[in-house]
Amino acid sequence: MGSFDGKVAFITGAGRGQGRSHALRLADEGADIIALDICADAVSTVSYGLATADDLKDTAAQVEARGRRAVTGIADVRDLGQVQKVVDAGLAELGKIDIVCANAGVGSWSVSWEMSEQVWKDMIDVNLTGVFNTTRAALPSMVERGQGGSVVLTSSTAGLLGHRNTAHYTAAKHGIIGFMKVLAQELGPHGIRVNSVCPTAVSTPLIFNAETFKLFAPDVADPTEADVRAPFTRLNVLPDVPWIEPADVSEAVLWLCSDAARYVTGVALPVDAGNVIKKG
Repeated sequence: MGSFDGKVAFITGAGRGQGRSHALRLADEGADIIALDICADAVSTVSYGLATADDLKDTAAQVEARGRRAVTGIADVRDLGQVQKVVDAGLAELGKIDIVCANAGVGSWSVSWEMSEQVWKDMIDVNLTGVFNTTRAALPSMVERGQGGSVVLTSSTAGLLGHRNTAHYTAAKHGIIGFMKVLAQELGPHGIRVNSVCPTAVSTPLIFNAETFKLFAPDVADPTEADVRAPFTRLNVLPDVPWIEPADVSEAVLWLCSDAARYVTGVALPVDAGNVIKKG
C-alpha cells in the first residue's frame, strides 16, 4: 500500500530531470500520472536541448513498470490551449486530478542591461505564464470535484533571493511565489493546498550545460563539471554540496502533497543545502 494509492498527479516538465523524478516518486507511492513535456527544442534562447518525445515515453514506461497508469501529452506550457488538451485527455482516461506539480521551466544567463527582449520574454512565458497555464487548466476540475488536493509550484532559491545574471529567471521565480500565495488563499476554502519548492542548484541539464559551466568558470577554456564544483559549493552552507539531486526535491514534493503536510499551505519551502541563509 502506498500513501498515494488512488491519486492522480499532473506533472509538467515530466520528460526528465525534476519532473520525471517527481512522477516516479509519486508512482512509487501509488499515484497514476499525467505527464506533460514540450518534447522539442522550441525555446530559441536556451542554449541546451530540451526533453524529447523518447524522454517522455521513457518516463511513462518507468511509471507503468511500477504498476501505475501513465497518460502522456506533448504540449508547450506557454500555450494554455495545448496544456488544456493534455489535462482533458488525462481526465478522460484517469477520471480526476488530485495533485498538480507545475514544474516545467528553463534557464539562461544574462546581465540585465544586455538582455534581449526575447530572452526576457521566453523566460517569463515559460517559467511564470507556464505555471499559470498549468494551474488554469487543471484547477477547475479539482474545485468542481470538491475533494481537495495539493498543488506544488517549482520556484527556486532565486524566488527568495537575487542572483546576478538572472534578472529574468529571478523575476519569474519570485512571481511564482507571489502567485502561490494568492492561490493558497483562493483555494483554501476548497480544501486544496498550494505550496512552492525552492531548490538550490539541481543536477539537471539546466545546470549541466556549457553556458552555465562557462559562467561559473570563466577563466577555463572548456570547463567541465570538475571546474565548477567549487564555485557551486560556495553557494551553499552544507559542506561539499555543489548541487542537489532531483530526488531530493521529489522528497519535499512528496511530503507537501501528503497527509503529513495536511495543514501546510502558502509555504515556499527551500530545499537548498543552506543557500538561502548563506546568501541572505
